[in-house]
Amino acid sequence: MLLKGQVAVITGGASKRGLGLATARLFAEHGARVAILDLDLDAAKEAIATLKGRGHLAIRCDVTKRAACERAVERVIRRYNRLDILLNYAGITSPQRVMQVDDATYDRIFDINMRGTLHMTQAVVPQMRAQRSGSIVNMSSVSAQRGGGVFGGSHYSAAKGAILGYTKACARELGPDNIRVNAICPSMIDTDITGGMLTDERREEIKKSIPMGRIGTADEVAGCGLFLASSLSSYVTGSEIDINGGSHIH
Repeated sequence: MLLKGQVAVITGGASKRGLGLATARLFAEHGARVAILDLDLDAAKEAIATLKGRGHLAIRCDVTKRAACERAVERVIRRYNRLDILLNYAGITSPQRVMQVDDATYDRIFDINMRGTLHMTQAVVPQMRAQRSGSIVNMSSVSAQRGGGVFGGSHYSAAKGAILGYTKACARELGPDNIRVNAICPSMIDTDITGGMLTDERREEIKKSIPMGRIGTADEVAGCGLFLASSLSSYVTGSEIDINGGSHIH
């Protein structure tokens, strides 16, 4: 088991067909104790009940609130006396065009995607520094690399691009503490977010644009998260890992 005895915190991990829960299940199979943080506590508890093993934790947390993130991390440390992995997966998208973006939507996109990543990272770093080890995995997007995607508008691309820059800066600063920081950049993945927004015709069009000829799965993103969280990637930091079936080769 790649994560035996380790403790992982996953934000936004309660969605039944989401990337966070798929990753939580894989981490639990590899021996990790998992804390799922989500706005919906009941959903987080349901998610925890699907994980292999015992000792997992569900916590209600609004990642846009610094104090809430700090309380959640304090609770994890009290429970397990350590914290090894943070996956900043909480996020939302928005398809508004350039001239349609309003201040409220812009603020919400940046608050959840970027500010949440900032808050959670700052909350876990002291413990990771004390342990002299840690892995942080941030969720960016192919939208940050190519300038938009199927669903995300310019403001979404900007927020996910900010996460890439933040990831690299954190990797540089935290490397001496043996804390690795990397980002995942998925493209079209079959989740609850995408599933209800595509017509069959549009789905087939998208498949034709992907060299591998299919849309990715949440489990495939989870596998990449496991690689970055585990010792298999012990010399990988400041990287952005593409998961796109070849749809954005650059």
